[in-house]
Amino acid sequence: MSAPIATPRPVETTVHGDTRIDEYGWLRDKESSEVLDHLRAENQYTQQMQAHLDELRETIFQEIKGRVLETDLSVPVSKGPWDYYGRTVEGQQYAIHCRRPRGSDESAETEQVLLDENALASDAGGDFFALGTFEVSPDHQRLAYAFDTEGDEIYQLRFRDLLSNEDLEDAIDETAGGIAWSTKADHVFYLIHDESMRPYQLWRHALGTENADDSLVYEETDERFFLGLSTTATDRFILLTCGSQITTEIHVLAADDPLGAWRIVQLRVSGIEYGVDHHVAGDSTERWFGITNDDAENFRLEVDGSPLLFADGQQVTDAAAKLDAFDIFRSHIALYERSEGLERIRIINLDGAGRPTSDRVLAHDDPVHSVWGTSNVEIDSPVIRFGYTSMTTPSGTYEENLATGERVLRKQQPVLGDFETTNYVSERLWATAADGARVPISVVRHVNTLLDGTAPGVLYGYGSYEISIDPTFSVARLSLLDRGFVFAIAHVRGGGEMGRHWYLDGKFLKKRNTFSDFLACADHLVETRTVAPDRLACRGGSAGGLLVGAALNLAPSRFRAAVAEVPFVDSLTTMLDDSLPLTEIEKDEWGDPNDLEFYAYMKSYAPFENVAETKYPSMLVTAGLNDPRVSYWEPAKWVQRLRARSTGGGPILLKTEMDAGHGGPSGRYDGWRDEAAVLAFLVDALSVREKH
Repeated sequence: MSAPIATPRPVETTVHGDTRIDEYGWLRDKESSEVLDHLRAENQYTQQMQAHLDELRETIFQEIKGRVLETDLSVPVSKGPWDYYGRTVEGQQYAIHCRRPRGSDESAETEQVLLDENALASDAGGDFFALGTFEVSPDHQRLAYAFDTEGDEIYQLRFRDLLSNEDLEDAIDETAGGIAWSTKADHVFYLIHDESMRPYQLWRHALGTENADDSLVYEETDERFFLGLSTTATDRFILLTCGSQITTEIHVLAADDPLGAWRIVQLRVSGIEYGVDHHVAGDSTERWFGITNDDAENFRLEVDGSPLLFADGQQVTDAAAKLDAFDIFRSHIALYERSEGLERIRIINLDGAGRPTSDRVLAHDDPVHSVWGTSNVEIDSPVIRFGYTSMTTPSGTYEENLATGERVLRKQQPVLGDFETTNYVSERLWATAADGARVPISVVRHVNTLLDGTAPGVLYGYGSYEISIDPTFSVARLSLLDRGFVFAIAHVRGGGEMGRHWYLDGKFLKKRNTFSDFLACADHLVETRTVAPDRLACRGGSAGGLLVGAALNLAPSRFRAAVAEVPFVDSLTTMLDDSLPLTEIEKDEWGDPNDLEFYAYMKSYAPFENVAETKYPSMLVTAGLNDPRVSYWEPAKWVQRLRARSTGGGPILLKTEMDAGHGGPSGRYDGWRDEAAVLAFLVDALSVREKH
């Protein structure tokens, strides 16, 4: 079967005196039957080109499924008189959300089902379902939940009476997802999008009233800013965060006064980011803790607007570590930091007045790991709950006594079958970038995989938005490792692994560092004989797909295969079109191409603009028809141009989810099948046959 051909219909566009030609711009018409027929033809072509992998895909799917305890229970989260938890049932795609009286056992008699996602998905009747908001009211008598049935991240907001388990008549459609309850649960605040999918308006709804009576509380008119809702650790205040990529402004409202006036913590100043939380000490002293990058590149901890100090005058903040976030407890603060490319948790001890007295860092065994705070919802809790994993250690939920340091493993992700942690080994390597920067690489392999330059490998990367791709465990990845693959994560600039400077050195007019770092990591894996030079694949999604596309243009012969999932590859076209979702906001990440300098720089690396007449490797590219973040036509156009200009190499395949968005299929079994298809493609492309 021949690859589908989208007839070139060249359109010229001139910006800054520079003329660009787009042969496939007509693919942007989502309502066109011709476009939809083309996408379906692409799906059929991909299916036929991979028909020989049907048995392998099914084998890998069964491997993934066989390692998962399909009927399982999460660790309960205690809040007020209840323990809240979720569970899954074998054969069902989605989670069931439940609660039982605090401290009671797991007997079915005490369980109350709050929300069954499977029932909601069935009622919706489509192929996609994603739960967004799930917020129980402060009095534990009502539930606000929101769901998306298209993959476009537009949510339907509903309310449930938890005493009767019946939905209220209140229903608000087309929300942005986040909500906040008033103390008495008689009012709820919610957000809505503008035409560009930016959460820009805050509304107040009185339960039991018509939507027409809802009040517009705040509208953000600056198109670079989007809104977010949260509550403080004390539950006494609601926080409205107005944030751009580089600037923050927070508005505060007393939760027991939903009709009251909001106050601004600190007026926005370009380039200044901050976050706050409310604290009440043991002696009832009230204070506001916060983090800010004002005169502190890696952020510092503050109290009531001043740096937090120990009694000897030393700042609590470790300037050498990046401070990402914090959790407040009555007598402690947990700081979530990054140091030398790894996450860590530092505990600050507070006296009865909320003043810092000493600190300690939680210790872990694995040299390459990931650790994060989770479900710390009660300020009076005597323990901190955190998650921990490594590339060889399944994710575990731990609780550590804040006063004594005693640690308890509450639950570890079960991995069924013959899995043994000791069968795998992980390590941290360091590549040297073109400008001398040391770039960390997290690597994992089966213990029987020899580092003799013959192993197949996959190099994964992202490198944007200060998002860190941390070394975590993956059940699905075992299907690669057991077949002798080496899996590596390139922690390239543009991400946040090495501190704020790592992010700043990979954005705007330094974005090309992201791509050269990635290639330096690929070269290092080959030079150290960690992988075979002719058996290396690359993978990335969204902005990581841009990374894959740019790397292939720079060094198409370096990789034998590539996976680009919902890739942001027509980035220059998107950033020139202010009518598209998120474009205005994204200018604080990529730059504004209406400025000639940024235009020229972005054009120099945008994957679609730089497709060359050369040999490209085997490629699997994915898209989501309803994707509001990366429009489906970006990968669709890119694939057409790649095929038109490629002078050889493997097939270039496009798979579009016709009923989903940025995250792909929504159900867990569908997600496993989707991942099995990607892994089968990689196994085949790198000519792997047997398992260890």
